[in-house]
Amino acid sequence: MREEYGNLDKVEMSIWECCELLNDVVDESDPDLDEPQIEHLLQTAEAIRKDYPDEDWLHLTGLIHDLGKVLLHPSFGGLPQWAVVGDTYPVGCAFDKSIVHHKYFEENPDYHNPAYNTKYGVYSEGCGLNNVMMSWGHDDYMYLVAKENKTTLPSAALFIIRYHSFYALHRSGSYKQLMNGEDVENLEWLEIFKYDMDSNHSTYSPFPYPDFYPQEQSSDRCRKGEAILSLPHRKVLPSKTKMVNPCSFSLATSIPGQLGSKTVN
Repeated sequence: MREEYGNLDKVEMSIWECCELLNDVVDESDPDLDEPQIEHLLQTAEAIRKDYPDEDWLHLTGLIHDLGKVLLHPSFGGLPQWAVVGDTYPVGCAFDKSIVHHKYFEENPDYHNPAYNTKYGVYSEGCGLNNVMMSWGHDDYMYLVAKENKTTLPSAALFIIRYHSFYALHRSGSYKQLMNGEDVENLEWLEIFKYDMDSNHSTYSPFPYPDFYPQEQSSDRCRKGEAILSLPHRKVLPSKTKMVNPCSFSLATSIPGQLGSKTVN
């Protein structure tokens, strides 16, 4: 599955186009949210903006952190919920007891393989989580999309995107033996990112950013606010942001031809 979806070679679209696809997606693993995922993304970004108004990169991270759930959408192959959502964890080392439903790992061959069932497994102390293979899901998919498209988001944003479902780490403190110094710093931001679960409510307010000024809009489609990250008459990103380049993403679909090629340049 990682090989199939990791090529990112089927379609390109803007971030907002991808958000709109999530109108048809509900994450059944989320007990607090019985709404389309686009609502969850907007709620999360808005809650972050209220608490951290100057951290525009974090607002955007909140908006896009779950975009990998488009893998559930019929246009992306309609993968089952179990293949896309739920807790994530490292593979190649012992399954920590803090992982939800840990007992079922006993039926996994890796559980009994001495190469994989130790504290470090195939890794070494302090190797860095970027060198650790995580179980596949929407988190790793969106992380791959951002990384391979050379996003200008800071490393803390990529850390949040990839590990926000890694509850064994940021709720139980497991697997810290694999972290390096940068991971330790980024974990502080991930622990701040409680909005993924706590922002789920039935209403949200539009982002109160000023509209793009005409001189800020180029003819380049991916730089137009209405094409990328804005609600009607609203702009999702502050116009003066320098850390974020929302044009540096492309998303892949597993079904060639169902979503026509859409270039974003």
